[in-house]
Amino acid sequence: MDTSGIIINSSVELEPGVLAAIADGRCVPGRPAPTVYAIGPVIWFAAATPEQQPHACVQWFDTQPSASVVFLCFGSNGVLDVAQVREVAAGLERGGHRFLWVLRGAPAAGSRHPTDADLDTVLPTGFLTRTRGRGLVWPAWAPQKEILAHPAVGGFVTHCGWNSILESLWFGVPMVPWPLYSEQHLNAFELARDMGVAVHLKNMDVTRADLLVEAAELEAAVWGLMGGTEGGRKVKEKAADMKDACRNAVVEGGSSYVALRELMRGLCPGGGAPSP
Repeated sequence: MDTSGIIINSSVELEPGVLAAIADGRCVPGRPAPTVYAIGPVIWFAAATPEQQPHACVQWFDTQPSASVVFLCFGSNGVLDVAQVREVAAGLERGGHRFLWVLRGAPAAGSRHPTDADLDTVLPTGFLTRTRGRGLVWPAWAPQKEILAHPAVGGFVTHCGWNSILESLWFGVPMVPWPLYSEQHLNAFELARDMGVAVHLKNMDVTRADLLVEAAELEAAVWGLMGGTEGGRKVKEKAADMKDACRNAVVEGGSSYVALRELMRGLCPGGGAPSP
């Protein structure tokens, strides 16, 4: 199938090498490369109005110091088995950092979607008591964008879904990539090795279906993410730079703004380009 253009939710600032490879024809040898319209980050976000009651997770963040909390969330369909949950719990407890952990339960029979987790069943005995005050485990859906926007967030352990990545970069939050499936492994590599906005899990062997990330591995990654190492501090600085790059891309004259104008001109030839 021939195509005259590709619309992507990214920007030149985020993925210059990828976009250059497509434009140079390296992805479709012997054929003209389609025009790529990088119009992102496209993110819908509206802060709560004074009349709206903030979500309980956001209220909890209001009681925490600035940039002190590591946020763990594995997406709409991300579920960890009990053995992995207990390794995560041990790593968080030993590390001592403040945390908010969105922990979902296994899907019900016949469903692909996670359920609300039974915390008493999956967490180590006494974990919630021992971490009370500095940690919150949330067993249901949580408003990820509102959480990432909160000034108390200092880092994000993420499954590396593209929307989650864009939201984290938009708010300048550094990451620990924990890919679960599909393109998330490539995304994780890009975050850590290309963009420099993530502290990687050293033993993340994507070829192993039975992979268990041990408590010490998570503890070390979170320690670095929260500024415990020189590498972690550089990652924080790079994430802050990416926040500025994302926002500059979509303002008037920015790369994504210009790409959207060009896209609209292509869709409405001779009729002028509507204002983005």
